[in-house]
Amino acid sequence: MNITVIGSGYVGLVTGTCFAEMGNHVTCIDIDQKKIDKLKEGIIPIYEPGLESMVLKNVANGSLHFSTNLEDGLNKSKVVFIAVGTPMGEDGSADLQYVLSVASEIGQKIKKPLVVVDKSTVPVGTADKVTAAIATELEKRQEEIEFHVVSNPEFLKEGAAIQDFMKPDRIVIGADSEAAFQRMRDLYAPFTHNHDRMIEMDVRSAEMTKYVANAMLATKISFMNEVANICELVDADVNQVRIGIGSDSRIGYSFIYPGSGYGGSCFPKDVKALKKIAENEGYHASLISSVEAVNDEQKLVIAKKVITRFGEDLTGKTFAVWGLAFKPGTDDMREAPAIYIINELVKRGAQIKAYDPKAMHEAQSFYLKDTPNVSYFNSKYETLSDANAMILLTEWKEFRSPDFEELKMKLISPIIFDGRNQYSHLRLESKGFEYFQIGKKVLKAEV
Repeated sequence: MNITVIGSGYVGLVTGTCFAEMGNHVTCIDIDQKKIDKLKEGIIPIYEPGLESMVLKNVANGSLHFSTNLEDGLNKSKVVFIAVGTPMGEDGSADLQYVLSVASEIGQKIKKPLVVVDKSTVPVGTADKVTAAIATELEKRQEEIEFHVVSNPEFLKEGAAIQDFMKPDRIVIGADSEAAFQRMRDLYAPFTHNHDRMIEMDVRSAEMTKYVANAMLATKISFMNEVANICELVDADVNQVRIGIGSDSRIGYSFIYPGSGYGGSCFPKDVKALKKIAENEGYHASLISSVEAVNDEQKLVIAKKVITRFGEDLTGKTFAVWGLAFKPGTDDMREAPAIYIINELVKRGAQIKAYDPKAMHEAQSFYLKDTPNVSYFNSKYETLSDANAMILLTEWKEFRSPDFEELKMKLISPIIFDGRNQYSHLRLESKGFEYFQIGKKVLKAEV
């Protein structure tokens, strides 16, 4: 099938590439000429495991193309995906200007029947606005061309997006016509060959599903982090509590690991947007508001532990930070706890020596570019020399089993602040470390 994907960012590029991998002819459109030029040269603008090789292969075999001209793909496609950004507005709502601009352009250039798919994360009612925008342009042209607007939200985890798309646990389709449903069934048939995972519903329910899914996962994270803070106050061990409740099949172990809060492009934005959707209808979403508030506080828990241990004035103190990305497997630092923790320490005079396997360029060029006193190193061990403590903020695999003897040798004092509870099972106090974690009182080094 011929497909056009408008927007060659994270969602658009993964979507277009995976459809091309299944034998479709895909044209990815973006207004950013530099991005398109780089993609044509095989330079991928984001880090996502497996994506680069898949892009290069499908460009080479002619299945995947890149262009800045919408007509290059639109006139030969049966399906066009809208996968442009929906940045968060000042009031927390999703900004639809790019989505609606694309919809208007489709209306200006459409020449044959088409299924238009909202792949971007958009508020309930967006499909109606997209329909109206296309219809308005057709009316201006005095044309009557059949088109259908479908909601097909993405459920891609950064770091596992290729696997999520190629082997989905569900494919949510919201449509208002059997013709649109059938077109989407045909398109997704190769992905559901072994097991039908397509869930069909009305458009507004599909739009709502994405927000609710992310808000539910964010709720589990904030709930467990609040429990962790209570556990610390009453001298309980949240790591053992997690095991105790996770064994209940109704609860499970997913998303109940205590840590420094959630970040990334989805959870923070979608929780705020869902709260705003409720506000627009005159409803105060108390639980969702609390999820956000707990997360905002959680991002500073490790910083507060550092300040409690070393004092408000951190002048002359140096901290080795392992991990900058909001999670492993990505270079994404949007709303990463590391940003908040590092800024909190630096404003008190601290020096930071940072390492991350993938996100250092993002930190240097954007997220921490205006933050003083931050140096970047090529390996985790290089950060340790003359540092007063090590702070773990992202659970990359290479951080799971470090050489603790080397840590003790290089650090001024053997002190670890573990923002992801990666070492909670190792009894580091027995190895001579002062160990701070989430949800448990400090463990002093055993003499």
